[in-house]
Amino acid sequence: MNRIKGEIECPKCGGRDFGIGKQKGYAKMSSGRFNLGSNIIHRICTNCGFIAESYAEKPRNFR
Repeated sequence: MNRIKGEIECPKCGGRDFGIGKQKGYAKMSSGRFNLGSNIIHRICTNCGFIAESYAEKPRNFR
């Protein structure tokens, strides 16, 4: 997990230390076309576990 310090503040606990995690495999988001989809990236507070941000790794697959 990549770590990020100080960019944002956790709305739940006020922490400023975040990690980046990747949700992949069967849990990936699907576009419904030709089995295209994308892994989901999460920014997670390392203090309380709150997921502050989620986004598709390959947004072009949803065009």
